[in-house]
Amino acid sequence: MKKALLSLIWLVAATSFAQNDFKILYGPYLQMVGENEATIMWVTSGKALSWVELAPDDGSNFYAESRPKYFQTLFGKRSLHRVHTVRITGLSKGTVYRYRVCSKEVLDEQPYFIKYGKVAATDVYGREPLQFTTLDSDKKNIRFSVVNDIHGDNELLKDLTCDIRDRKDDFIIFNGDMVSHMDSEQQIFEGFLNTSIRLYASEIPFYYSRGNHETRGVFSSEFIKYFPTPTELPYYAFKQGPVFFLVLDGGEDKPDDSFEYSETADFDRYRTVQAEWVKQVTASEIFKQSPFKIAVIHIPPVKSTWHGPLHAKKTLVPLLNDAGIDLMLSAHLHKYFYLDAGQEGCNFPILINSNTHVTHIDASEKEMNLEVKDRQGKVIETVIFQSGK
Repeated sequence: MKKALLSLIWLVAATSFAQNDFKILYGPYLQMVGENEATIMWVTSGKALSWVELAPDDGSNFYAESRPKYFQTLFGKRSLHRVHTVRITGLSKGTVYRYRVCSKEVLDEQPYFIKYGKVAATDVYGREPLQFTTLDSDKKNIRFSVVNDIHGDNELLKDLTCDIRDRKDDFIIFNGDMVSHMDSEQQIFEGFLNTSIRLYASEIPFYYSRGNHETRGVFSSEFIKYFPTPTELPYYAFKQGPVFFLVLDGGEDKPDDSFEYSETADFDRYRTVQAEWVKQVTASEIFKQSPFKIAVIHIPPVKSTWHGPLHAKKTLVPLLNDAGIDLMLSAHLHKYFYLDAGQEGCNFPILINSNTHVTHIDASEKEMNLEVKDRQGKVIETVIFQSGK
């Protein structure tokens, strides 16, 4: 009896220690990488004071000197959180940086005293430090890939994106519905993000176009917390090399008053406000002078008689027609389609990527080469675009 009691006490103690063992739970992964900035995100098992240490890619040992530290701050105060979002500014374009993330556990927090515990950090001793490269609008050639409608199928995601590093992609685009609905932090990471981090996302950024399934679920309002953007909205823009990207958000596919949304949908107004933003962006000189212009939107404004696509066609397509978009990248239908310019009221070609396909695009100032492959690596389609500039 005494032996059994001791065993039970040991088991409870060991379980308690395991539960309280502070660590980096998820990440790090890159967000909002631009020419002069980058945001690094990770999640710890408990509240922590966290920072990023940054070093140039100059061949020196990471421990050769004390590296500058960047903290997440709010109104002049360093933040204590589980979800860590460290935005680093003042960087140089087209430059490789090495980094380490560090989190110091918060054991107790009082008005004038904080008790800290252990520090969890990414390894720069037993392996090469993590690194990222800032964007460069003057870069002559770029390479990127697009996947969508993964719906939590990690094996599918792995098959489609396992060669991202070998291809030396500048980035990858997730064009919506990476999960079927957003239920929790754990579900997001286990649904697709952990696989992405393990394969590339700690060093190669992804840009996320929200799908209609990311608008669903009790955790959907947290989307922007885990996938921040320069506009602080799910639609935004960026430029890499010769290509300007308009990342749009088509919202949901049914009318706002559909009973499935339980009186919470207001996507018609959302798309209308977004259209005003599109007007401003497409009037900018950086947009106009770009050799190629790509619109990214999960729900295509074609091949559907449902309300969401029809409303997007009414509010967004006329603006994109006037702006001279060279290509629209869409998803949603779980089937592959390629529509030449001039079909269904769109002056631009539309590639609707299947959920079981990956699209690879290589672009220069004069030419953009598109290649679609299936899960087994078989080439389904190749298209070449010529720049009008």
